[in-house]
Amino acid sequence: MSPCEIDLSPKVRIPCQTAAAVVLAKRTSKNQLTLPKAVVEQVGQADYFDVVCEDGRIVLTPVHPGAAAAVRNRLAELGIGEADVADALRWARQE
Repeated sequence: MSPCEIDLSPKVRIPCQTAAAVVLAKRTSKNQLTLPKAVVEQVGQADYFDVVCEDGRIVLTPVHPGAAAAVRNRLAELGIGEADVADALRWARQE
């Protein structure tokens, strides 16, 4: 375990900026967790999380599904279409 992780159990670790205070998350009978405020403040607000298991750990990554829609809307406002984006990607990927 690195010094910037809080060990909640053999299966759960929450990375933190500082390990000054230990925070715990308890699993309910319905397999629900309440994320500690200190952890949420470090990663920012998110309604959805990508959940994966890595080496016996549960890893939550904040996901912002509306972010892609916001980018598409802004591109449309600027008159940039899918073909323009494809051309820009081809140009950027040239060696």
